[in-house]
Amino acid sequence: MRLISETGEQLGTMPLYKAREVAKEREYDIVEVSPQSVPPVCRLLDYGKFKYEQTKKEREARKSQKSIFLREVRFRPKIGKHDIEFKTRVIKKLIDEGNKVKVSILFRGREITHPELGRELLEHVVAELEDKATVERTPIFEGKRMNIILAPAKQQAKSQAKTDKEAPDAEVKDS
Repeated sequence: MRLISETGEQLGTMPLYKAREVAKEREYDIVEVSPQSVPPVCRLLDYGKFKYEQTKKEREARKSQKSIFLREVRFRPKIGKHDIEFKTRVIKKLIDEGNKVKVSILFRGREITHPELGRELLEHVVAELEDKATVERTPIFEGKRMNIILAPAKQQAKSQAKTDKEAPDAEVKDS
């Protein structure tokens, strides 16, 4: 096996028993870095310290991540104006926090015979929120519910900016 020291210098090719002796003298562990190569490559390092630093990096990465939740706000087709305004303010607040919002219209009994009422209500909500949110999924009927998903406008702008940046690279200009 080929052995690399804790500082990164090559110690050469040696049998396993000799590598163990070197590791014991220097009080390090032997870690196999590349088992597929011929001969396999091993490295001397303090494995406990390595694992600690690795978990520390993972913790830092988790802290910097921002999780986006899908929240739901439910409406009924026969809802008052004030209730629509109130629930629209709730949706604005959720979107400002960076969450996606699923707006659902629940139909009960004979209300389902008039899906246009639900569609009009969803269009009204989208019109109220057009500066804050964009429609991620258009109105869809699922059983007795009509759903729409709204995402923060900033998030959609970022994803579109990425696709706009990638598009010029893919184009081939004729001379």
